Amino acid sequence: MALPSAVPQLPLLPRLLSWSTWAVIAGLLIISLRETNFRIDDMWGSLVDFVLFFGNFWPPDWQRALPQIWRPLIETLQMAWLGTLFGVLLGTPWLFWSSRNTSPHPVLMWFSRTLMTVMRSIPDLLYAAVLVAILSFGPLPGVVAITIFTLSILAKLGSEYVEAIDPGPIEALKAAGASGTQVIVYGAVPQVAASLLSYIIYIFEVNVRASTVLGFVGAGGIGFLLNRYVALFQYQRIAVLLMVIFVVVIIIDSISAYIRARLT
Repeated sequence: MALPSAVPQLPLLPRLLSWSTWAVIAGLLIISLRETNFRIDDMWGSLVDFVLFFGNFWPPDWQRALPQIWRPLIETLQMAWLGTLFGVLLGTPWLFWSSRNTSPHPVLMWFSRTLMTVMRSIPDLLYAAVLVAILSFGPLPGVVAITIFTLSILAKLGSEYVEAIDPGPIEALKAAGASGTQVIVYGAVPQVAASLLSYIIYIFEVNVRASTVLGFVGAGGIGFLLNRYVALFQYQRIAVLLMVIFVVVIIIDSISAYIRARLT
């Protein structure tokens, strides 16, 4: 068989769109670099100062820092656990209200999705800062902030899981006269349970990381201790704290990855 003499070209419109897309990306890149005063030479000139600064972290002050870390660390894990638990309990019915195939009414679906979008648009750190002013300092504002984050993100992605399921069992249950709750329990939940559980475990991972930062605004946990170390320039204790956080996150990630692999 003879080979074609020339490679066929794409139509004109896709080629123009391709070039215009790259032109827009390049233009946005140039504007962003200019507006943020991003300069490679400044970064390169600060490299030596960057390396010298981290010399302040050595040697780590294990003797003084380690006894101070355990209680805030446990508090951080408790914040992440409670926030995830409460968020899942509140968000599970919400994700079914937000799904086209399980929502009892279109108005409820629209309201749930709109409220979910508004809640998800606000960072958890901002939630914590506002809640600290309302609820005072301590882990409670952190738990509430993580709960709101978990609720909104679970409802968003969980509803996408539900809308992608096989419609056959749901239609069969509706045809048999099943109630809305029965349709969800017997038609939707068995199809999404494993995926949702895997995603909930992943959300807990994210919440552990987030809870280490919430203390910077007074929401308790190990972040509150880290903020104190930074304010007092106690870099050798910061080194110990960062190592402990790193080890804990690695352990949680490994356990979570193992469980999610077994579920999928």
